[in-house]
Formats: sequence, structure tokens, C-alpha cells
Amino acid sequence: MSILTPMQPIPVADMIPIRDLVLQTAGMLFEEKKFYFIEKRIQKRMQATNSSSAKEYYRLLKLGAGDEMSQLLEELTTNETYFYRNLPQLESFAEEALMLIVEEKRQRGDFKLRFWSAACSSGEEPYTLVMLAKEKLPDFNKWQIEVVATDLDTKILAKAKAGSYDKRSVKDVPPAVLSRYFDKEGDRHVVKADVKRHVKFQQLNLMERTGMRRMQGFDCVFCRNVLIYFDDNAKKRVVASIYDALQPGGFIFLGHSESVGKLSAAFKLVKFKKSLSYRK
Repeated sequence: MSILTPMQPIPVADMIPIRDLVLQTAGMLFEEKKFYFIEKRIQKRMQATNSSSAKEYYRLLKLGAGDEMSQLLEELTTNETYFYRNLPQLESFAEEALMLIVEEKRQRGDFKLRFWSAACSSGEEPYTLVMLAKEKLPDFNKWQIEVVATDLDTKILAKAKAGSYDKRSVKDVPPAVLSRYFDKEGDRHVVKADVKRHVKFQQLNLMERTGMRRMQGFDCVFCRNVLIYFDDNAKKRVVASIYDALQPGGFIFLGHSESVGKLSAAFKLVKFKKSLSYRK
């Protein structure tokens, strides 16, 4: 039998078991109205694995041969991001949340700051957090600052570690910040080593209990535009894990259309001047 080409639609009945397996593995929910989004990505993996039908590909996923599920999840992950994305929220972090945390820590003689960028994609968000801290903390060098940046996609993490970006990724970076924290290499903008050294990248599935339990001691967690992919049970699991990962008084920042309101009563809503956050 010939390999299914991208032009041949996959029957809905054959898409559903694959969709359900993705949900079970990663907590990502794709309703039938979103099948158009995942169909081409599934077909791409079918061709890569020489699967002659969606049913055959499902059996391959079920067997776990060659870590095919990880390959599919990488295809299904949307990596749309850029530096200084959602500036009002970042300003709330830098001008209000960070200042609250820093003042409390200074009083205790604690000069360690740890942030978590969950689903960091190609790295723009975690590098932005370091740049903001450098800009806002006059005694930055006194602080031990670490940003742990995690993502499901190992290929995108490799790109993030390289820290090399095109002009679109840096379109919202203030010119002074661009010259201070990037080196120009041809038509690329490369994050300087003094920023990179504060960021630690690692692969993590937000639905993997053991890996999530290892995430501890964070002052702020950025989990923006991630929960929208999960069903309600997965959302509650992720939010509960993030709560456990936060230090007392720590903040979680979500995407503008996301909320923990119906997912957890453990957080306190904080209304900053330009955006909302939730505090442990």
C-alpha cells in the first residue's frame, strides 16, 4: 500500500484515537473543530515513519517505537514567540512583582532569585526576564539569578540555547537594550554570554509527575499561553504543580486569556497597574 500523502484527508474516526493518546500523554486537548490544525502534522510524521494509514501510525504511537510520541508532540507544539512579548505584563513583573520579592529578600539577607519559564519555546521569554532584571536591579551583580527554561520540544530547546535570532524576534526590544545585551552577527542578533549564563534550559513534559516534582523553589513562574492547550483536569494538575514549585509569596503569570480562578483556590489574585497575576 502506498504512503498516505498530505492531500488525502484522515478520517475523523482515525484521528480520534491519535488525539486521545496525545491527551493521555501530554494533556493537550484538540477538539474535532481543531483537527484541521493537527492533521497535516500527523501526516508529516506518517510519511517520516512510512506509515501507510492513520491506523498503522496509531499502532506505532501505542507501541512507543523510536520515541515517536515525542516526535509528534514536537510537531504539534506551536512556537510563536518574541522578545518583550506582552509588554504590560512584563512591566508588572519588573516594576511591581520583582520589587516586592526583592525587598522581602533583602530584609532576610537572601540574594537568590529563581524564575521558571514554562514552555519557553525558542528562548525569547527567559532571556527577556534576565534583561528586565538587569535593567531594574541597580545591585544586580549582588544577586544569584537563575532562570530555568523548560519545553517539551528538544529541537526548539537547542535553538534557544544558541540564542541567535532574526529581526522579527527582536522587533519589540528597545534599541538601548538591543545594543546592550545582543551582538550583531550578520543579519542575526545573538544574546550575549552575560545574559545566557543565567538561563538553564531543560526538557520537561508538564504532565510528567516526577519531572514536575523536581521543579522547586521559584519566585516567579511564567506559564503563558500554555493552559489553553489542556483539558480541565490537565490544567488543574499543572496549576497545582506550579503552586508547589513556588516559594511562599511567589507569583504565577499566565497568558491574557488564562486564569487560575476555576482551577485552584490556593492563589491570591493580585491586580497590578497594567496586568493581573496570582500569588502563593
